[in-house]
Amino acid sequence: MPKLSLVVPAYKVRGYLPECLDSILAQDYPDFEVVAVDDCSPDGSGAILDEYARRDPRIHVIHLTENVGLGRARNAGLEKARGEYVLFLDSDDTLSDGALKAIADRLEATGDPDILVYDYARTYWDGSVRPNLRADLLKTDGPDVFSLAERPQLLDLLQIVWNKAYRRDFVERTGLTFPPGYYEDAPWTFGSMISAERIAVLDRVCVLYRQRREGGNILKTVSRKHFDVFDQYSRVFDFLEGHRELDRWRGPLFRKMVDHYLTILERPGRLPRDARAEFFHRAAADYRARLPEGFEPPEGRRRHKYALLQRDAYPAMMSALAAVRTRRRVTGRTRRVLNRSKRGAMGVFYRSQLKLPLDENLAVFSAYWSRSVSCNPAAIDAELGRLAPHVRRVWAVRPDAVKHVPAGVDYVRVGSREYWAAVARAKYFVNNVNFGDTVVKRPGQIHVQTHHGTPLKTMGLDQQKHPASTNMDFRKLLQRVDRWDYSLSSNRFSTGVWERVYPSNYTSLETGYPRNDILVTATAEDVRAARADLGLREGTTALLYMPTHREYQRGFVPRLDLERLAEQLGPDVTLLVRGHYFYGASSRLADLQSAGRVVDVSSHPSVERLYLASDGLITDYSSAMFDYANLDRPIVIFADDWDTYSVVRGTYFDVLREAPGAVATTQEELTELLRSARWRDERAAEARARFRRRFCDFDDGHAAERVVRHVFLGEPLEELPPIVPLDERVPAPPPGPGIATSDPISVL
Repeated sequence: MPKLSLVVPAYKVRGYLPECLDSILAQDYPDFEVVAVDDCSPDGSGAILDEYARRDPRIHVIHLTENVGLGRARNAGLEKARGEYVLFLDSDDTLSDGALKAIADRLEATGDPDILVYDYARTYWDGSVRPNLRADLLKTDGPDVFSLAERPQLLDLLQIVWNKAYRRDFVERTGLTFPPGYYEDAPWTFGSMISAERIAVLDRVCVLYRQRREGGNILKTVSRKHFDVFDQYSRVFDFLEGHRELDRWRGPLFRKMVDHYLTILERPGRLPRDARAEFFHRAAADYRARLPEGFEPPEGRRRHKYALLQRDAYPAMMSALAAVRTRRRVTGRTRRVLNRSKRGAMGVFYRSQLKLPLDENLAVFSAYWSRSVSCNPAAIDAELGRLAPHVRRVWAVRPDAVKHVPAGVDYVRVGSREYWAAVARAKYFVNNVNFGDTVVKRPGQIHVQTHHGTPLKTMGLDQQKHPASTNMDFRKLLQRVDRWDYSLSSNRFSTGVWERVYPSNYTSLETGYPRNDILVTATAEDVRAARADLGLREGTTALLYMPTHREYQRGFVPRLDLERLAEQLGPDVTLLVRGHYFYGASSRLADLQSAGRVVDVSSHPSVERLYLASDGLITDYSSAMFDYANLDRPIVIFADDWDTYSVVRGTYFDVLREAPGAVATTQEELTELLRSARWRDERAAEARARFRRRFCDFDDGHAAERVVRHVFLGEPLEELPPIVPLDERVPAPPPGPGIATSDPISVL
């Protein structure tokens, strides 16, 4: 029997669940079990739990067949818990370092009390941490073990279940269970605290309480579900009726009830406007029905509100809340002033266009900060032209990039009158980054964020942990994210990352990446044509070298001696070198290209055609590896500066350990690897297969079709083409006889 059982219910937390579980498994105290409850989560949280359970036998997973809510999911975990003590942890929160050891040590030092109460801190998206405002109540003044009667002020702590360790036999003896509905912590917390004979405290932050920017918090949800609070306090007072020996707590719990009701009434963003009067009248009825004899209301302004509730004086209460309404008006006025200033910067013409009706058949596209016509937006553009030709497609292009716009593409120059007219009136926006801060999101407009890769390196809010990697204004970033209606994903891993690092109210579309459709649908003739465009002669093995951007490196300086590598690999090998799009032209590459064995393809308009033309990929930390894996062709990782890169930029996994193929950390290793068969042997293929299972979830050749049919044509997701299982997909054929040699990927 373990000392501690941690019950972790999970529902729609795929972006946060790994961090929660990692915080548990990283504890330096080993005597625990995790009872994880998949509350029929639709987002793959259950699969994450199963994967962790496969890695660590201390994790036990329960999969519920229907969604039952947080309280009953906790009950399911509680039934399976075997530990001497039970702890609850919400799956978007984390344990602090050393928390379990501190809890276990305190339990031992205090003689195994019924309940141990420990501290927590709130953590925010901007990296700030705010302490519990009532942490003073956890000071260890006085006896180590006590009853609530000796320290009744503990009732003033937040009514939460996850800042306590409960002796399991105490829970069973008391008959505690969680009810359904909102505010399910109240009956459990009050029932346990007033029943416990031996309570101890631990003045240490053990839980980091995540304040999500959106979702996951009932306190930020406008809903009639807040009426559930009445049922919860009915359960609290029913518990008192069944335990007359606890009658002394009727007054303190009445005060907690009234304060809770008033808090729900006073806080904006909880009750629908048309439900406020009804809530007040029900609260007033509870007040009169449960008012204890001799109860003395609190002093100050709170006393006046108690009196208004007792008299059921709703109009007077609304007057008493005038200060709150005033604050709202001030906030709204400030926001309007800022918006007027912003619109003033946009110019008179844009303001005039914003007053015109939306063009329901206009879509504006952009890619890579309007540098090119490419990537996921280009693939969606092409499919939109096929399935919905009535929609006019316009690309926003920087003036210095106009020369690269393909013939026949309708475009506007960023900053021109035509551009402002288009972004003011377009119904649809499609981009793989973000439109500029000055673009206003009008009601009725639809923004599709396609992204442009699977994240190995940290992105969005996670970059706050690596300040050397960015000078981003994260508040402005989130303002741009708030314009998104849809966020595309090519795998479940990405979905979880995007939802965590770009928190907002968009819908995640697990369609696959449209740009990768061609990697599944292309034919041998397409491969042959892609190679011919690059002038690759028969018998040539083409290796595509795609290093990523490094924040600590100015300009594109290949980390390989390409001339020496080409010489050592022999005349039948051509290196196709593509620098990151952040970098400009490289004079060094131009010099090497003249020899014919190193080809600079940095400006090639379609990286997907480069993938098709190549026999293998050499990369470091670029997202190219995730896309290229869809071809099921060899991938080699050249990671000579992993220690530096992983610290400066931060990464989501160790590419040296979880690579999609063979790994080299020096040029000598890379050369030897490529001159042998190891870069494409069975071991490399097995690594690639594992990588594909993890990261090639949705790229089955139908991504663009799904996006167009759902976003532009309004078809329900369930009517779209189902994802073709990975084992049933047939990638584009590799270069074969008649294109290269009879052994097309050999290097001698």
